[in-house]
Amino acid sequence: MNYTQNKKISQITESTLIIGIDIAKYAHVARAQDFRGIELEKYIEVSNSIEGFRKLTE
Repeated sequence: MNYTQNKKISQITESTLIIGIDIAKYAHVARAQDFRGIELEKYIEVSNSIEGFRKLTE
């Protein structure tokens, strides 16, 4: 690992929430995990629209 990657990793604390989003043309998939990598909920699939964005931010 290089210095930049180590610096980013050291910023992760117990209060960090990590969100991963797979972006696609018509639908996106998002997932949340804690600082240990434990999945908090199952993934959610949202459409590529304003309604999908609202669902993601709820």
